[in-house]
Amino acid sequence: MKNIVLRLILTFTIFSPCAKAQQIDSSKDLFSKEYHVQKEDTLRYRMLLPKNFDESKQYPLVLFLHGAGERGSDNKKQLAHGSSLFLNEKHRDSFPAIVIFPQCPQQDYWSKLEADRSTKPITFKYKYDEAPTTAMALTMDLMDEMVTKPYIKTDQVYVMGLSMGGMGTFEIIHRKPEMFAAAIPICGGGDPDSVTNYAQKIPLWIFHGAKDDVVNPLLSINMASAILNAGGFPKFTLYDFANHNSWDPTFAEPELLTWLFSKTK
Repeated sequence: MKNIVLRLILTFTIFSPCAKAQQIDSSKDLFSKEYHVQKEDTLRYRMLLPKNFDESKQYPLVLFLHGAGERGSDNKKQLAHGSSLFLNEKHRDSFPAIVIFPQCPQQDYWSKLEADRSTKPITFKYKYDEAPTTAMALTMDLMDEMVTKPYIKTDQVYVMGLSMGGMGTFEIIHRKPEMFAAAIPICGGGDPDSVTNYAQKIPLWIFHGAKDDVVNPLLSINMASAILNAGGFPKFTLYDFANHNSWDPTFAEPELLTWLFSKTK
């Protein structure tokens, strides 16, 4: 009887939500805490290295830009969405890569824009003709530094992001079209007039939820249309059932990382 009780306790401990959450938090510790300092500004970021990382070998580099809700200075919240995708054991074995999750400060934004939050969905006015935000400038500087490392495959540098990070994804490939081999913007948007310098160079897989009442799905549709008009061939997925959290079905796409890592410059 005592053995049965013990087994029940162990089963509950292993499969309880609390235990699962603890396991997830523990696995996120594989992302080292890093800091990129440029003059008086500091960018906090987390970095995941491949299993058995070897500086004499070369690896793809993935930049992941989080959403507005994960802004801050704890160097932790930015791992809330997307980190599990790269911590998945099968993915780590199949797609060894260096993955970077920078954290945007609370009062900053990835994309240079004005947001009217009195409307639903929110209305955005993009200002790519101006200097980038501090967070974006620091991130671009970090990426410039990373691609000089001998262990980075410079023909396999990727960017993906969700919501605010989806907007940052569209903007960073506009500002640095020569850097990226592919991009995945999720429930984001951008300036359709900005696509000409990357439309025919960078493969994109764009995602959005048709029911999104935070970021209008028409923003992604307009970007896809602009890329088509500029001679590009974007891959586009619109989930008829999804609201703003379209990153959940996106991360469940079985071919997502296969598609991403298949792209080279």
